[in-house]
Amino acid sequence: MPPDLHDTHHLWLKAILLTVWVVFSFGVCFFARDLQAWVQGWQLGYWMAAQGAVLMFMLIALVYCVVMDLFERSA
Repeated sequence: MPPDLHDTHHLWLKAILLTVWVVFSFGVCFFARDLQAWVQGWQLGYWMAAQGAVLMFMLIALVYCVVMDLFERSA
């Protein structure tokens, strides 16, 4: 039995959002020292590494909820 189109969209959405989260979390932590050079006197690199990943996760959860609500309404 072939997968339902809803299931396919759901899996693609999960894959894209998880990829965004991994890239953002790893990228910000990896380049934290370079971010520090952009703003002198403010610990932007530390703040982004410590808080930015959490804020991005919350944003991704919000996007997931909104898009899944749209998927459910169209089904």
